[in-house]
Amino acid sequence: MKKVATRFAPSPTGPLHIGGVRTALFNWLYSKNQNGNFYLRIEDTDKERSKEEYKNQIIKSLQWIGINHDGAEYIQSQKIDNHIKVANELLKKGSAYRCYCSTEEIESQKKRAKQKKIPYVYDRKWRDKNENEAPKDIKPVIRFKSKIDGTSILKDKVQGNVEIENNTIEDFVILRNDGTPTYNLSAAVDDHQMNMTHIIRGDDHKINTFKQIQIYEAMEWALPTFAHIPLIHTIEGKKLSKRDKASTLEDYSKIGIMPDALRNYLLRLGWSYEDKEIFTLDESVKYFNLEGIGKSPSKLDLSRILSMNEHYIKSIDENELFNQLINYCEIFKNKIIGEKKDKIKKSLSFLKNKAKTLEDIYNNSQYIINDEVNFNKEDLKLIDANAQKIISEFRDNIKEISNFTRENLEPIVQELIKSNNTNFKGVGQPLRVALTGSKFGPGIYDIIVSLGKEEVEKRLSNKTIS
Repeated sequence: MKKVATRFAPSPTGPLHIGGVRTALFNWLYSKNQNGNFYLRIEDTDKERSKEEYKNQIIKSLQWIGINHDGAEYIQSQKIDNHIKVANELLKKGSAYRCYCSTEEIESQKKRAKQKKIPYVYDRKWRDKNENEAPKDIKPVIRFKSKIDGTSILKDKVQGNVEIENNTIEDFVILRNDGTPTYNLSAAVDDHQMNMTHIIRGDDHKINTFKQIQIYEAMEWALPTFAHIPLIHTIEGKKLSKRDKASTLEDYSKIGIMPDALRNYLLRLGWSYEDKEIFTLDESVKYFNLEGIGKSPSKLDLSRILSMNEHYIKSIDENELFNQLINYCEIFKNKIIGEKKDKIKKSLSFLKNKAKTLEDIYNNSQYIINDEVNFNKEDLKLIDANAQKIISEFRDNIKEISNFTRENLEPIVQELIKSNNTNFKGVGQPLRVALTGSKFGPGIYDIIVSLGKEEVEKRLSNKTIS
């Protein structure tokens, strides 16, 4: 029995789409579950749109979410000679033919089909014609001689048996008139020569699969197993495209979604195992199978992604969370160094409260990060004469405290509540505004302890609040 081999084959013509990430994940998980190999094939034959920056972004994105391919990247453009060789073999076998239709003829056929409101299908004009009749001024394309009669059945591991009338598949072009191969030829040849055992991809590729199967059969190659996974839709039920907001991996990483959380979410997007929701990486590999993939499209739900991310923020080791936060800030915000870094690390247990993203933790840390207090104008109005008195008394009372702890601070706050005939909010809110610039934020004791005595005294002496 062949060792299982799967692949992910993106085109480097733009940032990696979230649907592509899930396809890569399913391929990677299946191969690892079967102790097989997972390969990355870069389909870069579209020279005008393919860019090295997108190729690098694809590789980095997959690594970020924890998907590492085996061996070196397989670069499709380097294998074009192999594709052309197979096209010529198909010609010799009589499974392909040269088509001498001019561009004008093809456009005319397409126009007539549009007028009749029917799908365009090439009329097979040159399928059985003698090449002696060929015009001298036309460079031919090479078309595959598709089956005309009967039906074909795709035995799909997700969709079940899918049947199609053979006459609905046109004699598709496998070699353009400039000698370059088309997608279906290149993909079929590459999958065969890479020894792929399983092709797992989006169900929008089903018609391509029927075409590629015919190439396999004409070349007498052993067929791989096919599994077509449903596409991802927007929350409104429309097919997700690259134009949609939050459609690429970077859309998520830049708002502070963590790789483990996003990977867990994508795993559960169209796949299930019993009633389990949270999977470690090892569990994902252990339990993943093709039978658990549903047949219906899945809806991308940002609220569920945020909920999953919040779970990971609360449950992962704080040292790991801190490292991810610092790395996130360095890439998407500002690098945090020195004393501020130490203060954030010590305060992470409460800075992560109610945070759904790393960006939320970063925002919660602003009062530590910023040297100057940036006051919310509306909140600053809360610092009336009575609030100023409370701030002043608190500042005087902490002068004798050398060790800032909640236990040492609580008696001072309680005394202020009593002497000013107010409640905890009446003391805590003015102090929070004075120290952070806003009435919202962490608990007042957490704020005071995290800033330290020197910084607290400095901020409470700010002339803006006096």
